[in-house]
Amino acid sequence: MSDLLTTFTFVLEIDSVEVGSFRKVSGIESETETIEYKEVNKDGKMIIRKQPGAMKWSDITLERRIDVSQVLWNWRKEIIQGDVDKGRRNGAILAKDSKGETVARWEFVAGWPSKWSGADFDAGANDIATEKVVITHEGLVRVK
Repeated sequence: MSDLLTTFTFVLEIDSVEVGSFRKVSGIESETETIEYKEVNKDGKMIIRKQPGAMKWSDITLERRIDVSQVLWNWRKEIIQGDVDKGRRNGAILAKDSKGETVARWEFVAGWPSKWSGADFDAGANDIATEKVVITHEGLVRVK
């Protein structure tokens, strides 16, 4: 019997190294643009044909509890300092079950952190301080 979805953890892997686990991941999606054109068939009737166009991938957003690790911030800092080529990395998002085994894996190409957000601090709240990173990339594929 497989685990319930709520028992999964999500791991970010950059250049084959696991850099952290996350409580929330969004943007694992791809889309093909649709090109429409009109055509007249042999009976003189106008029809609209639809063809696949360019592929598009959404940015991946990951959110986790803030801890001592500065991996995400240091990666973002490379982009801030203007070294975008060095900042581009291949990576993966892994969904792991409660035993730590990978049950799904999505790999992205030439990713770079286009946005990093730190926590909103409120001493009167019971919220967990989190950080969020948005990874812009040039392709995503599910390999497991």
